[in-house]
Amino acid sequence: MKLTVIGAGNMGGALIHGWAKSGKVENITISDKNDALLADFKQKYPALNTTTDNVEAVKGADIVVVVVKPWLMPIVLGELKDVLDYEKQIIVSDAANFTTDKLAETLGHEDGQYFYVIPNIAAEYAASMSFIAKGKAATDENLAKVKALYDIDGDSLVVTENLVGPGMMMASCGIAYVMRYIRAQMEGGVEMGFYPHQAKMIALQTMQGAVSLLKETGWHPEEAIDKVTTPGGVTIKGLNELDHAGFNSAVIRSLKAGLK
Repeated sequence: MKLTVIGAGNMGGALIHGWAKSGKVENITISDKNDALLADFKQKYPALNTTTDNVEAVKGADIVVVVVKPWLMPIVLGELKDVLDYEKQIIVSDAANFTTDKLAETLGHEDGQYFYVIPNIAAEYAASMSFIAKGKAATDENLAKVKALYDIDGDSLVVTENLVGPGMMMASCGIAYVMRYIRAQMEGGVEMGFYPHQAKMIALQTMQGAVSLLKETGWHPEEAIDKVTTPGGVTIKGLNELDHAGFNSAVIRSLKAGLK
């Protein structure tokens, strides 16, 4: 399989790192206007093909993943619209809110093999949560190919296109919200007497422990909470403080904010 990735910034770069490190994608071409960035990728992964020419990059590709800012999508797709093979090539938009309908409209072909996918930056470490939606004309066979590709960089979920946005808020934007919780836990740890590096270690391991526990047991979070919440103990006092501060409501509001 020949994979072409257009855009090697934060998100595109994370995907490329994950795919390149995995050794499961043999032929990867990166296209970006930043020569220094391309040189850095080439140094780390000599087998990669790099170019600043988007048109050359997509020639002969099986899958074309476009990972640029949404406002750049019409410009990049305008370069490619006359050279893409709409019958054979799989075309993936990784740009927020740039759906398969927008791909079809911008490229001027209704029946292309279009996909709208939103991953997150943990893809670099094979820990992304990606949401995949297929266009109207896309085949299940090509959906399987796209899912297999993104599964290399973490977990993926096939959804209807209207759920990609909520998925983005939970997993792509949501990764920033989790970072804020970790930062708050660190600050609390420092206030209670730990050095910052110690507080960071404690917060990260606690988060890792919670995730591992839920994955391994299949418990609902409330089941795990019950295991550590003793009547009259200290845990319930902390949980009640979170409730008094509107923690649940704040999390839900933050997830819905980007959908307005």
